[in-house]
Amino acid sequence: MSEVRLSVEPRTEFGKGAARRTRRAGKIPAVLYGHGTDPRHLALPALEFARVVRENGSNAVLTLDVENSIELALTKTITVHPLKNYIEHVDLLVVKSGEKVTVDVRVVINGEPAPGGLVNQDLDALSIEVEALHIPEQVEVSIEGAEVGTQILASQVTLPAGATLLTDPEALVVAVSEPQAEAAEGTEGEAPAGEGEAEAAAE
Repeated sequence: MSEVRLSVEPRTEFGKGAARRTRRAGKIPAVLYGHGTDPRHLALPALEFARVVRENGSNAVLTLDVENSIELALTKTITVHPLKNYIEHVDLLVVKSGEKVTVDVRVVINGEPAPGGLVNQDLDALSIEVEALHIPEQVEVSIEGAEVGTQILASQVTLPAGATLLTDPEALVVAVSEPQAEAAEGTEGEAPAGEGEAEAAAE
């Protein structure tokens, strides 16, 4: 995943009123912390940050230009307004080149199963430990031509070189099963054995 550069500003005002003023100015209140440093209060450009998340996901490594000082950061938490759907606040974690971080990476299913197979995806993401500058946007699982009964576990998903799986290796990611609709249609409307004879005798 490529780095994304953002020019950010330090914040000197705090509290709800100050946060509202920051957002009205087209910026997002944020806090940068980690590596034993004091937390730094920042204002991120709202449109640029939203575009980064939309195009690269929340695992994008940010190159922050703070008053000509460069910091690498990973988005830790994004707080979104529950009704108005705008970003209220962001927590950023300082990272260093070569350092490994823990992230959740999206699982994408590719291909089509063998005829008659129904795909059930149990996990949408895997937790991995990976070098901060080599976080994948996603991991892919192919079910092309997979027969009914196929199960793919977390341990069977191919990860980037150097990445370590933290999700339970036995966790089911995707399974190919037989559709239940036909079996249900076969029994729909059928009376239990003997019921018809009982009703006829009662008449």
